[in-house]
Amino acid sequence: MRLSGITPSGHTQLGNHLGAIARWAAGGGADDLYFVADLHAMTTTHNPAALRARASEMLAVLIAAGIAPERVFVQSDLARELGALTWALECTCSYGEAARMIQFKEKAGGRSGVRLSLLTYPVLMAADILLLGADEVPVGEDQSQHVELARALARRFNSTYGEVFTVPRPVLPLTGARVRDLADPARKMSKSTRDSAGVVFVLDEPDLIRRKIRRAVTDAHSVPAYSPDDRPGVSNLLEILGACTGVTPQEAAAAHTSYGQLKEAVADAVIETLRPIRERTLSLLADPVELDRVRKAGATRAAERGEHRLSSALRLIGAG
Repeated sequence: MRLSGITPSGHTQLGNHLGAIARWAAGGGADDLYFVADLHAMTTTHNPAALRARASEMLAVLIAAGIAPERVFVQSDLARELGALTWALECTCSYGEAARMIQFKEKAGGRSGVRLSLLTYPVLMAADILLLGADEVPVGEDQSQHVELARALARRFNSTYGEVFTVPRPVLPLTGARVRDLADPARKMSKSTRDSAGVVFVLDEPDLIRRKIRRAVTDAHSVPAYSPDDRPGVSNLLEILGACTGVTPQEAAAAHTSYGQLKEAVADAVIETLRPIRERTLSLLADPVELDRVRKAGATRAAERGEHRLSSALRLIGAG
């Protein structure tokens, strides 16, 4: 069983969809689970009301993209279960293990006012994985160290107190489109960027999507060609077009003779790719009773799936 999560640190954007969500919806096993990792968005300063709204929106996007409702949940709906297991795992983890996490060292930067949760959230991530019995965790390089911590804690708990947890293994996610910021192709498109001029959000209006793509940075050449290292801007557009239409970036380049023509084709493809997801998401958000029903059902299924592991872990460590 695979487990993947997405943090609502901002509104869902095109890179999230093409790089992960579309693949989650298209494949995977019947037991795979996907969750909105809203608790992970609390490690830095945030607006509670905005976070709550983004979590609901992201849940709606996952369902609208085609992921079966019974395979999605919101992390905070399992806060009690995850909180209890996180404490048990913190009592298994050393300070040194947590403090040497690369992301903590980079984000903390020696600042005294950094939140303690930034240090301990890899243990919460381990609880996400171990509670639900995931044996495979698709993960990029920036999170691989956290999966290794989950593996170490699972082994230590099992050898110290008794066999409870599946030891997960990290797996490289299938390669998705490398979507870059339209205004600055040197950086990835990000849902949490302060400047959204180069970010296409899933819920953007079609006219806004077209304006953003028309303004996309390219280069001094006149004919499109795929060369990510030398021509990142136009190559980004070609990758987006390819991901939306099922052709290679090279094939997309060969079909267009000017940047203007290419940008219009990219805009058309992105708008049509996102149109049904946007419409379905807005429909779900307009019916909060139904979305809440789906959310509660997903939380119930996820909690039931982890109930025996949590109770066994607490019993074995001496709680209750």
